[in-house]
Amino acid sequence: MSRALWISIAAISFLAILCSSFSPESPTDRRILVLLDDFAVKSSHSLYFNSLRTRGYELDFKLADDPKIALQRYGQYLYDGLVLFAPKAERLGGSIDAAAVLDFVDSGHDLIIAADTNASDLIREIATECGVDFDEDSSAIVIDHTSYAVSHTEGDHTLIASDHFIQSDALLGSKKIEAPVLFQGIGHSLNPANSLVLKVLSASSSAYSANPKSKLSSAPTLLGSTISLVSVVQARNNARVLISGSLSMFGNRFLQAGVQKSGSSLKHAKSGNEQFLIELSKWVFHERGHLKAVNVRHHKAGEADEPSMYRINDDLEYLVEIYEWSGTSWEPYVADDVQVQFYMMSPYVLKSLSNNGKGQFSTSFKVPDVYGVFQFKIEYQRLGYTSLSLAKQIPVRPFKHNEYERFIPTAFPYYGASFSMMAGFFIFSTVYLYSK
Repeated sequence: MSRALWISIAAISFLAILCSSFSPESPTDRRILVLLDDFAVKSSHSLYFNSLRTRGYELDFKLADDPKIALQRYGQYLYDGLVLFAPKAERLGGSIDAAAVLDFVDSGHDLIIAADTNASDLIREIATECGVDFDEDSSAIVIDHTSYAVSHTEGDHTLIASDHFIQSDALLGSKKIEAPVLFQGIGHSLNPANSLVLKVLSASSSAYSANPKSKLSSAPTLLGSTISLVSVVQARNNARVLISGSLSMFGNRFLQAGVQKSGSSLKHAKSGNEQFLIELSKWVFHERGHLKAVNVRHHKAGEADEPSMYRINDDLEYLVEIYEWSGTSWEPYVADDVQVQFYMMSPYVLKSLSNNGKGQFSTSFKVPDVYGVFQFKIEYQRLGYTSLSLAKQIPVRPFKHNEYERFIPTAFPYYGASFSMMAGFFIFSTVYLYSK
């Protein structure tokens, strides 16, 4: 066997190993490409990167304009996730451009984008495609004269201390974030036509977006709590995207800084940035909120085998097992809002599933008195969790002619009337014929 063939086989095997790190049975991202404007960010944001490494991620640092970088090779993706900490990059190196980044997400991979003041058109384009619109004024920054960090320079209220978090344990974990998060950067709004994007951290009602070095000549385009500081997107293919208007909030200085919010006497020794960003990265990289459904089955009540069809008015049982990925293993999912539809053109039956605490969800119901081709359907969507879409088709037939009851109890009065009429006619005929 030639040396070239051995090299080709080794390369294919190596790529297969790389691309198998993210799989349905182990959905947590493992190999992450980190693109930077400057390698200095690697040290200035080392605490955040180390938090990823300690959880088992392999980080590959590259300059954003490196001509050798690539997301895929031989039709296979080399990375499970992308961290884009290059807000000033006008273009990316190698074969990567905005379309390649969006294709990366469309293929089911995850993305973190950190913008900043004077964010490039490339970063704005990617964010816009994800449903996020940064302030059109390239020199604008979020300003808040009531919810700023008091330790900041007097009169400069661009360092915001925000505690307006989304209320979701799936996104931010079950432990409450006590300290405000420090943010300094550009604000953005959400595209109202995009139902997939969510505000995770928003500004207060007194915030606005403007150039702090110039006087306001017109009303700011972004005002109040409509300003999003950090947003997330979960695509329909369950790929996840995090978009932040500040690169500084990921930095060591903000992660370690103490914070006191204006108007509050409570001073925190450490900002909430570290807890907020670590918990959010767990969600983005599928350590939390990732569901799978297995062992979908149904059968007649009292039986175990799945039939090829049902008859109208049959009693049936429907069962499915749902598990949540904890980052290391699959744990039973517990919820009371999972529903199944028995569907033909429209749902004839809608039932909530009960669970036994071990991942098994079940319900029972009677097949409607309508025959045709039905589907068992589960369309489960819950904030912070991957969506589940399950469908299983089954025909429903009417009674056969020999399956109806020979004598229907409700027709007994009619039977009695018929026989009484025949008896009466017999008596009348006998009396009439034989009477003198």
